Amino acid sequence: MGTLKHPVVEDRIIQGEGTALEVWQQSQHLHHLKALELSKTFPLNSRICIVAPHPDDEILGCGGLIQQLDLAGYEIVLFAVTNGTASHPNSRLYTPEQLDHIRPRETMNALEVLDLKQSIQRIALNIQDGEVAQQREQLAAALKPYLQANDMLVTTFEHDGHPDHEITGQVCKQLAAMLSLKCLQVLIWAWHWASPGDARIPWHKALKLELNPKQLARKTKAMQCFKSQLEPDPSTGKAPIVSSNALTRLLQPWEVYIDDEGHL
Repeated sequence: MGTLKHPVVEDRIIQGEGTALEVWQQSQHLHHLKALELSKTFPLNSRICIVAPHPDDEILGCGGLIQQLDLAGYEIVLFAVTNGTASHPNSRLYTPEQLDHIRPRETMNALEVLDLKQSIQRIALNIQDGEVAQQREQLAAALKPYLQANDMLVTTFEHDGHPDHEITGQVCKQLAAMLSLKCLQVLIWAWHWASPGDARIPWHKALKLELNPKQLARKTKAMQCFKSQLEPDPSTGKAPIVSSNALTRLLQPWEVYIDDEGHL
């Protein structure tokens, strides 16, 4: 397969409440992004491979896209990089062993809520949560055998601000280049630390997917399946992993994808 390059993971700490939702909603920059048109972006014979670092990223990032692809008849495969077992350190309520079952089940419940016409296969790549950077080569080796000539990869942004998201994005982009596949990267944590027009995001490569009210409602309901991430942990006294502000910011009638077609 060759050796993957090892770009530096950016040390961008996700903290505080982040950029206010109103700032994004009022952004003319965001309003004028190029539209993502399904038929122009995804060839009809494509199999869409969604590569999610943690259970919930596939819904947070791509809950609208999944619905639109399903309605249009595309085959979708979900690759779970990790099972999210490191989300609750020292918890008696959510131990790593329990999370290994809880979080994949939350994903499957969420996919059912989306009310898809086709079933989605979920393939666990079993990379250790929180250690994707150390297991970069293992991730590439685990994912590559599943990929086919007509695949398109959809994954997290390679500068998203979370190490697992960034490494997953980098590995997918490099595999796509090796195999002559196309790769889209979705913004998730970037909505927290970035601001409209932020130079750290290649907006000139961005495509905005508009969600209709029904699609947004289903995505919102699907996210409620991830109780382990949305509820406080009484055994540690810690707040939810995904705060209400972060969730509201992510559940907007749009999803933004970075398209590196022609820019590799």
